[in-house]
Amino acid sequence: MAKAERTPDDDILDAVGRYQYDPDGWARFAFDWGQGDLKDYDGPREWQSDINGVIRDHLSDPTKRYQPLQIAVASGHGIGKSAEMGMISNWAMSCFDDCKIVTTANTDGQLRTKTAPEIGKWFRMSITSHWFDVQSTSIKSRDKKHANDWRQDFIPWSEHNTEAFAGLHNKDKIIVLLFDEASKIHDKVWEVAEGALTDENTIIIWIVFGNPTRNSGRFRECFRRFRHRWVKRQIDSRTVPGTNKAYLQKLVDDNGEDSDKVKIRVRGQFPSTSARQMLNGEDIEAARTRHLRPEQYNFAPVILGVDPAWTGDDNLEIYLRQGLYSKHLLTIPKNDNDVHVANIIARLEDEHQADAVFVDGGYGTGIVSAGRTMGRSWQLVWFGGGSSDPGFLNKRAQMWGQGIKDWLKEGGAIDPKDEDLYQDLIGPETVPRIDGKIQMESKEDMKERGLPSPNKGDALALTFAQPVVKKDRSQRAAAVGAPLMDEDYNPFG
Repeated sequence: MAKAERTPDDDILDAVGRYQYDPDGWARFAFDWGQGDLKDYDGPREWQSDINGVIRDHLSDPTKRYQPLQIAVASGHGIGKSAEMGMISNWAMSCFDDCKIVTTANTDGQLRTKTAPEIGKWFRMSITSHWFDVQSTSIKSRDKKHANDWRQDFIPWSEHNTEAFAGLHNKDKIIVLLFDEASKIHDKVWEVAEGALTDENTIIIWIVFGNPTRNSGRFRECFRRFRHRWVKRQIDSRTVPGTNKAYLQKLVDDNGEDSDKVKIRVRGQFPSTSARQMLNGEDIEAARTRHLRPEQYNFAPVILGVDPAWTGDDNLEIYLRQGLYSKHLLTIPKNDNDVHVANIIARLEDEHQADAVFVDGGYGTGIVSAGRTMGRSWQLVWFGGGSSDPGFLNKRAQMWGQGIKDWLKEGGAIDPKDEDLYQDLIGPETVPRIDGKIQMESKEDMKERGLPSPNKGDALALTFAQPVVKKDRSQRAAAVGAPLMDEDYNPFG
């Protein structure tokens, strides 16, 4: 029987076997470098080959192959992020049958007009272009038996509709998740997408790209809080061939090497603080590294801040501050027994010989009433009340924007292990106002952005409610001697 002649697809399938775990090798094989749209290029750019090599090294190791690989790339403008997504997408779809890829971007417009068309262009230039049907919202295998399972989908995200990301599973095969302009993708989408990392015996690759426009949010935390989970790259546009070096240098000359504009647009570095961020990220980071000696703060008054829980999902938080020193004292789940909570606060007040206790008035009126029945002189602080500084809209904005902010700059120290406080301080943003007054976003607004209510941050902020002086020893002894209340007693009866 005559031997069947080889077809062009046979040569491609041989390459699939060689490059299944090597996206860089595939990119050099699958595209006509030096020809047509690629006439000015002899292969992937250096940084693109680096990312491809990270994938190759991960997949080539059988002990790591089925562990999720997470790669975060922060960069300046014009480095070829979309081209890299196109090469990776074509490699995965060409080298793995029934591959599933989900791609999203910061906005629907970005996805439809830039990300999807650029990725589609790389499929059309590929040696496997005839294998796939490229559309504006998806790329599918032309094999009708596999079209629904072998596909790349371009899906706009919504914090109110994350089902597409929750349902990304492909057990025993391969999943690729791509985020473009990841700085502005809602934290809820990131959280739901993590559910795709749970399939066993599955190749899972999650790559996020973006200009580092915000100093908060999940893209920022790839390089900070969650840095141990991610392979990280920060790429300066000036190091990449093909970028407009003259324009980039003009940005540097006009704004300075260390300006936030140059950090974001050129250097691939996160800004010192985002345009709307309440507190400076570098100040918060510095506070985590400080170690104070007792003589640096023990002369100052001891102040307790109490932020009661305001919904069933929140906790009551109690923070202590003495000068530049701070300490988290207690977390209590939402508790409607004000007498019980008052007794706890009273014990902490005595234990730490506090000179003042400030309680958020929004949900703390019953607690303070119970405390006053016990002879305690705790003070209610109304977050929405007037600010003594006309530059702030209300008391809460002043306590954060003047109290915590100035304290951090003056050398305040926070526990480096307290991740909840860190997230509370880094998260809140301001609300633009015509009158120029500084207004903080509400707890409800933060939850809409997928962030937790900053209860620890508010408890620390309460320690700046009013100036406090140390009590003398006789006053302190009298306060400590005040009896605790019977928890069965109802002060409103």
